Amino acid sequence: MNYWVVLPAAGRGERFGVGAPKQYEALPGGVVLEHALAPFLRLSSTDLRGVVVVLGSADTRFATLPLAQHPQVTTTTGGASRAASVLAGLDAVRARGGAEDEWVLVHDAARPCLSAAELGALLAALATPAGQASGALLALPVADTVKRAASQEANAGGTPELAVVAATVPRDGLWRALTPQAFRLGALTAALENALRLAAAPGGSAPTDEAAAIEALGGAPLLVPGSPYNVKVTLPADLEFAATVLRSRAERTRHD
Repeated sequence: MNYWVVLPAAGRGERFGVGAPKQYEALPGGVVLEHALAPFLRLSSTDLRGVVVVLGSADTRFATLPLAQHPQVTTTTGGASRAASVLAGLDAVRARGGAEDEWVLVHDAARPCLSAAELGALLAALATPAGQASGALLALPVADTVKRAASQEANAGGTPELAVVAATVPRDGLWRALTPQAFRLGALTAALENALRLAAAPGGSAPTDEAAAIEALGGAPLLVPGSPYNVKVTLPADLEFAATVLRSRAERTRHD
């Protein structure tokens, strides 16, 4: 089963709060982005056709990484939204010879702790009837009680950091979407093009992940249980957690 990897890395990481893209923050053994791609490049398989890293137009950091010289890695420039950046990555896949029915795995550049077991489970899911039909994504069942906040105007004391509860949301059947998310090149291209058209309409909004775009065209992707360690680095505390995970894995490897 041939597949490609698209890594959207054009974001500026504004919520991280350090003034630099979070994908270049240091972790044990490399920066966040290097760890995000490592499982794909490490997998002992000839099925990986190539990797496209989608960069911001002003990015000068990626070219300084050893990863930039890897024979399976190429880059392209992203757009103003995640959907536009992933579309740019899909165009680059097609330009490198990707077929419309080949699988594309889209993985967050800010997820440095993807495990080989998770990647293997996702690829195995694509061979099932449900996976073949609509693709698949790593995800986690919601374990915490979920609250919906009231509008900003109802926030306690008008303090931006605080909010009041509007409702408790039943968590039955709720999952947190992770990455990678895997879809066929042609289907994902059509879904994202449709999503951008809808987003451009009055009151429209762009999807926050690829599965949402597929769902909007009637697809029902397969949910593959992932790991709670597959954290997305959004805040400084996430970086500390990722560093702990990576150090623990390295320690286990040394003792195996």
